[in-house]
Amino acid sequence: MAGEELTVRVDGRALRPRIPRVSGRIPPAAAHGGLAAALVLAALVAVSSGAFQIRPGEAILILAHGLGFGPAEGFAGQQEAVLLSIRLPRVVLAIVVGAGLGASGAAMQALFRNPLADPTLIGVAGGAALAAATVIVMGVVWLPGLARSLGPATLPLAAFVGGLAAATLVYRIATHSGRTSIAVLLLAGIAVNALVEAGIGGFTYVANDEQLRNLAFWRLGSVGGASWAILSFVGPAIVLATLVLWRLAAPFNALALGEAEAGHLGISVQRVKVVALIAASLAVGAAVAVSGLIFFIGLVAPHIVRLACGPDHRVVLPGATALGAILVLVADTVARTVAAPAELPLGVFTALIGVPFFVALLLRERRAWSL
Repeated sequence: MAGEELTVRVDGRALRPRIPRVSGRIPPAAAHGGLAAALVLAALVAVSSGAFQIRPGEAILILAHGLGFGPAEGFAGQQEAVLLSIRLPRVVLAIVVGAGLGASGAAMQALFRNPLADPTLIGVAGGAALAAATVIVMGVVWLPGLARSLGPATLPLAAFVGGLAAATLVYRIATHSGRTSIAVLLLAGIAVNALVEAGIGGFTYVANDEQLRNLAFWRLGSVGGASWAILSFVGPAIVLATLVLWRLAAPFNALALGEAEAGHLGISVQRVKVVALIAASLAVGAAVAVSGLIFFIGLVAPHIVRLACGPDHRVVLPGATALGAILVLVADTVARTVAAPAELPLGVFTALIGVPFFVALLLRERRAWSL
C-alpha cells in the first residue's frame, strides 16, 4: 500500500523514503464521502428546524432561488427572510467553528504526539477566551482606542494572541529534552484552565450588566450571534488556518516517528511546530471570539476519524475538519430546538458528547502512562 512520500537530499541526490501507513477499516475516499454527505444532510435539517417551520423541500427551493437557480415559487417571503437572514448564517458559522476546532484538535494531537491533546484541555481555547474577556471588560479602561481602530477584528485578534500564548506556554512546560510528557501536558492544561476560570471570575465581579451577559456567553458557548458580517471576517481566518494545517499533513506523519527521525527525513521540525501553533491558535481564537468556549470537539473528532481510517494525517485532518463541523452543527440544532422557543447552551451538548468519550479514552490509555 502506498505510504507517505518525503524528499530528502543526500550529497545532492534526491531520495524519497517511504513511511508506511496503517490502514483503517474504512477506505479514506468512502470516509470523506460519507462525512461530506452527512454534513450536507445535517445542514439541511438545521436550516429546516426551528420555532418557525420550514419544510426541507421549501428550504431547498429557497436556497436554489438565493443562488439564482430557481424561481420564487413554492415558499413565502417570510420563510425566505428567516432562512437566509437568520438560520443560514448560524448554520454556516456552526460549520466553520466546528471545522476549525476539529482541524486544530487533529493538529494538536499530531504536534504533541498523543490522542489526549485538545485546544480546550490544554488551555488554548481558555487562553483565547481569557484574552477576549479581558478586552470585553477592561478594554475601554486600558486601551480605549483599540476597539475604534480595529473594529470587528478586536476580539478575534485578542483571542488569537491569548490562544497562541497559552499554546506556547503549555508546550514549553510539557517538553523537556525534545520529549513531550502526556502527564505534564494535561497538568499544564489544568493549570492554564484554572487561571482562565480565576481571570473570568474576577472580571465577572467587576463587570457591569452588559459585560456580564457577554461573559456568560463565553462560558457556555453559542453561535446564536451569527450574521453575514461576522462570517465575512471570521470565516476567512478559520478557513485559511485550516488549509495551512492541512498542508502540514506530511510533516505530521513524519513527526509520528519522533522529532529526531523527522529531522533526518528533511523536516524542519521547529518550523512545523511554529506554523502549527500559529495556525491552530488563529483557528481556535477566531472560533472562540464568535462562539465562546465549545468543549471536546477537537478531542472527539480527530480520534474518531483516526480509529475509523488509520493514522495518516492526509486522511485525519480533512476528516476531523468535516466531523467537527457536523458535531457542532448537530449540537447547535438540538440546543435551539429541544426546548423551543427557548435556547439551551451549546457547550452543554458538546460536553455531553465529549465527557464520556474522554473518560473512555483515559481508561484505554492509562496503562501506557508513567506519572
